[in-house]
Amino acid sequence: MRSIRIGSRGSDLALWQANHVKQQLEALGAEVSITIIKTQGDQIQHLSFDKLEGKGFFTKEIEEALISNSIDLAVHSHKDLETTSPEGLIIAAVSEREHPADVLLIHPRAVDTTQHWSLKQGAVVGTSSPRRKSQVVAFRDDVTIQDLRGNVPTRLQKLIDGEYDAILLAKAGLDRLNLDLSAVHVEVLDPEEFIPAPAQGVLALQIREADTDLFEFMQALHHVDVQSCIVLERTVLNRLQGGCQLPLGVYCPEEGRLLVSYAAAWEDGAEWFQFEGPHDLEMVDVVLDALLTPEEEDED
Repeated sequence: MRSIRIGSRGSDLALWQANHVKQQLEALGAEVSITIIKTQGDQIQHLSFDKLEGKGFFTKEIEEALISNSIDLAVHSHKDLETTSPEGLIIAAVSEREHPADVLLIHPRAVDTTQHWSLKQGAVVGTSSPRRKSQVVAFRDDVTIQDLRGNVPTRLQKLIDGEYDAILLAKAGLDRLNLDLSAVHVEVLDPEEFIPAPAQGVLALQIREADTDLFEFMQALHHVDVQSCIVLERTVLNRLQGGCQLPLGVYCPEEGRLLVSYAAAWEDGAEWFQFEGPHDLEMVDVVLDALLTPEEEDED
């Protein structure tokens, strides 16, 4: 019987994801164990992401365990991964895609159905994601953004306790954990308006490149249709040389369109852009040209 050691973060969501993959592998006849690995992002909770040094806050230590042969398989939220794998590692398979949308959870005191997203004027919104911050402010410049860290249940409890008027979370994580949301108002944000992170809702199954037998074994879990979409989403991220700190949303809907949102900072300030175009690599180049070249005003 094939034995596979999975490496995972210890949060409720990460362990759900690891156990989800574990069950799939066991159904294929493997014997599977899970090793919990603490990452920099787990250990440092008092700083926002833009204050942390380097990249791969939730993946680096797990990838190091994979390289050192302490584990055989890493289960990641694909959106947390750098677009270039460390030398010797590859993504053997990607999962099915859960709903890619973000969800705005609103404290009952802050619900106002006359306002966009049913969120009252001047609300305090919790998130540590630069992408979410930039889009919230673009749609609702009246709100105040405050950093929010912690695992998903912890963030939800902070909202219920009244520390924020609203918070933003990924729908995929909420669905996977099946949390009780009866105490808050739920607004699922249209992913074609509020653009998700590249590969949001997808799991990445990472192994050592030399483990060719394991690669072949993992193909039973690989979703080619999902891969064809997220490769375009992550190509935009890669060409902008960004990680999870980049204020970038990219989403490839099933019907074959590429949607991009980006907050770009120029010398004279910051702007928020949104693009739509064909579902192909040529569109990626068009988007990047627009993002990287600020428009010049016409002279009178």
